[in-house]
Amino acid sequence: MTKTIMLIMVGSRRDTAVEGQKLLTHYGCSIKTRLGLHSAAGDQCTEDGLIILELAGSSKDHDELYSKLSALKCLNVKMEKMSINNCE
Repeated sequence: MTKTIMLIMVGSRRDTAVEGQKLLTHYGCSIKTRLGLHSAAGDQCTEDGLIILELAGSSKDHDELYSKLSALKCLNVKMEKMSINNCE
């Protein structure tokens, strides 16, 4: 079993949220799981955050999403294929 995971470090949610969300919505059928994390205290949220995606579908769509997200300012995007080895 192989999983494709994408990690997105967000440096400024205010500057990237709209364009980033449009891309995530456009590629929504390729996203099996999405987890968004940011610090919040009371009524204030931080500008930085982390989005973790478990991807499904074609590698072509994964590569396109990676390329388009990487082109946005204030984002650091990593994609990794992971599998279980030696579990016997």
